[in-house]
Amino acid sequence: MRAIWKGAVTFGLVNVPVKLYSATEDHDVPLHQVHDADGGRIRYKRVCEIDGEVVPYEHIDRAYDDGERTVVLTKKDLADLPAERDREISVVEFVPSEQIDPIMLDRTYYLEPDSKSTKAYVLLRRTLEETDRTAVVKFALRQRTRLAALRVRDEVLVLQTLLWADEIREAAFPSLDEPAKVSEKELTMSAQLVSSFEADFTPEDYEDEYQVQLRKLVEAKLESGESVDTAATFGEAAEGDGEGAEVVDLMEALKRSVAESKSKSKSGSRSTSTSKTTSKPKSRSKSQKAG
Repeated sequence: MRAIWKGAVTFGLVNVPVKLYSATEDHDVPLHQVHDADGGRIRYKRVCEIDGEVVPYEHIDRAYDDGERTVVLTKKDLADLPAERDREISVVEFVPSEQIDPIMLDRTYYLEPDSKSTKAYVLLRRTLEETDRTAVVKFALRQRTRLAALRVRDEVLVLQTLLWADEIREAAFPSLDEPAKVSEKELTMSAQLVSSFEADFTPEDYEDEYQVQLRKLVEAKLESGESVDTAATFGEAAEGDGEGAEVVDLMEALKRSVAESKSKSKSGSRSTSTSKTTSKPKSRSKSQKAG
């Protein structure tokens, strides 16, 4: 990984030199636009509206207009802003972790110690762990002042930028002004359904099906030399799939779901017990050993 920012986390008189790394990456299949008639690549050019010339990126500045006047902001203008020059991640306050609403979370970054001694880094990490607090911080990155949450993940300090309060839209839906009446039976049945699906979340168990299918399509086209029938590659979609779904009775749907889940659970138990007689027992998980 390549560091995208260097600075220091500061709280009180404590200064923790760090490097910032992006913690996530895009796994989508890279696609570009082409002309449907001949497959020619479609490219976009930055053209000046005054002289019609294509302008290289290094000669492009930013501008703001209020409808009547335009103000040009050069790269030097932006670089000279105090917030942009500041290389500190300043702790504003330490708050209970549960007070950070997940809807505010934006991008995630890892912080690596940028010093021969990691003592200050470890001190901040342990402080956050033992107080069960999240640090709300401010810093500047890519010409924007950021609000962020600083927390610990797997013994590494993680910085998650937060949306500002005025960037969160209000959920005002008239349809919810008069809540539907839900019976105790429906609640009980719904709770049973939830119980039948209970599990520990393991992100590795899930995959992006669309990207898997897209890669399959690309590979099939490459192997065929030119083109391939999409339906032949993936199979026909179920008739009426996703269109005009019939509204069913909520209680009846819950009953069916619980029954179906129980049936799958029983068949799963039978297959598990059968496999145990023909295979070696699996090692216990950490949680099982602890129990």
